[in-house]
Amino acid sequence: MSLPAIQLTDTLHQAPLPPRGRERFARLQLVRQAQGELVRIHDGRELRLRDIDGNDVAAIKRCFQRLSPEDIRRRFLHSMSELPEPMAQRLCRIDPAIERAYVLEDENVVPGEIRGVGRIYVDEAANSAEFSIVVEQDWTRLGLGAMLMQHLVDECRGRELSEIWGYVLLENRPMLQLCRELGFVQRLLPDEPGTAQISLAL
Repeated sequence: MSLPAIQLTDTLHQAPLPPRGRERFARLQLVRQAQGELVRIHDGRELRLRDIDGNDVAAIKRCFQRLSPEDIRRRFLHSMSELPEPMAQRLCRIDPAIERAYVLEDENVVPGEIRGVGRIYVDEAANSAEFSIVVEQDWTRLGLGAMLMQHLVDECRGRELSEIWGYVLLENRPMLQLCRELGFVQRLLPDEPGTAQISLAL
């Protein structure tokens, strides 16, 4: 039995994705460099957008410690008091054949800190990819989530996948709003009260 679908926009998106909050997104400047992209924010702060690395384990664990319990539950769909070492290792040491992960690194502090992460995991049988995005609270509402999503969508298109999707708690209004603006379709999950699956046909 198919899940009920809610069309969040009048028309399915066309490339590129419309940016979330056009004025906020317009204040981001991306400069391509040898090691990823330099992201300049209107308030003068800078982050480096780059691929995740096996050496990011400690920074990922510190990033997790700065997340609020609400942010953790929204990202992992359940509560966690700490990020176990094996999970941190797994998140940083990905299989490039079926995964891609980007980090937003703050190089203005020592050691460098990760302020946001966007990743996909490819389901080859379904020719689709599951995504996840998290941005630290102090770095939200700047268009960084939309930028990460655009990179993930571009990656999926480069792999010629047919769909990108993810699970989102219904209480996670910022993510649902982001996806509404980016043209995603929302499907309620009868067996998972409080959770929706959002997807975008590519």
